[in-house]
Amino acid sequence: MELKYYFDYNATTPTDPRVVDEMRAYFSDNFHNPSSFYRRAGEADYAVETAREKIAKLVNAESREIFFTAGGTESDNLAVQGTAYQLKEKGNHIITSQIEHPAILKTCKHLEKNGFEVTYLPVDKNGFVNPEHLIESIKDTTILISIMHANNEIGTIQPIKELAAIAHGKGVLFHTDAVQSTGKIPVDVKELDVDLMSFSSHKIYGPKGVGGLYKKAKVKITPIIFGGGHEKGLRAGTENIHGIVGMGKAAELALLEMAQEEKTLRALRDRLQKEILAKIPEVIVNGDTDKRLYNTLNVSIKYIEGESILAMLDQQGFALSSGSACSSKSLDPSHVLLAIGLKHEDAHGSLRISLGKYNTAEDVEKLIEALPPVVERLRSMSPFWKGSDGPG
Repeated sequence: MELKYYFDYNATTPTDPRVVDEMRAYFSDNFHNPSSFYRRAGEADYAVETAREKIAKLVNAESREIFFTAGGTESDNLAVQGTAYQLKEKGNHIITSQIEHPAILKTCKHLEKNGFEVTYLPVDKNGFVNPEHLIESIKDTTILISIMHANNEIGTIQPIKELAAIAHGKGVLFHTDAVQSTGKIPVDVKELDVDLMSFSSHKIYGPKGVGGLYKKAKVKITPIIFGGGHEKGLRAGTENIHGIVGMGKAAELALLEMAQEEKTLRALRDRLQKEILAKIPEVIVNGDTDKRLYNTLNVSIKYIEGESILAMLDQQGFALSSGSACSSKSLDPSHVLLAIGLKHEDAHGSLRISLGKYNTAEDVEKLIEALPPVVERLRSMSPFWKGSDGPG
């Protein structure tokens, strides 16, 4: 079945044609290494620095505070490992949350095997970290706190400014994984007062394989990739120039179009939520219904498996997710949904519907039309569902 209706924008976005046009010349015409000496190489270097300025403008940073990586995962690793190894003589304690992306959680698990101690803060039923829990968790040996800005599965937006202020009050550096929020909602590193922030290109209609890390100018971290002196010695390797140019263009477009996109997608998301709750009984909306990304709807449809829903919708040309794309091949229930208190069986019945700028009102109506019959059919085969009499 041909893919007709894409609702998985939190996993990745199609590259905007205007971004592709901007990138085109840097594949075969101006393909030069920005580190070389001749004039055309200087033009390539200028393109990289122009993109850096565009990204800095998107997050209200200085261009010298933006460093390019291969994506959000590398940026998270660089922030967490780089800080840990830079400050290991000062302390060995890191604080994060239970609902972070695997790029943070698995990096922390790696560090635990190498002499570091990690505290994984619980969250409430809506996915929020309790600031009081954070205060209580800080020790004399704490060197870094890493809390994501917006959750990739349920969309919950953390009070990062408040959490960063707590960290700084104790002399601790603060990192936020802003991969899902940067370019979707206003993200101002000066307002949030974070020390480090990760972001990615392919979440905002840019190319895959490129991302970045904001690092406050006064903050020092240790590189984790070694080689030449690229990115001021922080990230070795010849620059992905066409990817960087594409991310710069995507950032420029995001800044211009973000407000209108929010208005449009919030209305579509809210209609989806209203109709799903009206047409399908026994549905749980996961995460906060107010302080969440405007494009994200995560629901648990009780008494059936989310994967089964996805498979049947896929046959009709719909693309959705059940949990995070980075762990969707796992048979385990979402760690995020378990952390907010869902039962295993309800977590297994989750759907993540994430919208983007190419979704239309017609797309939403088609999903509203297609989903209830799929649920009804699957529930009719479930031993835990008694049809019109409800669960028993």
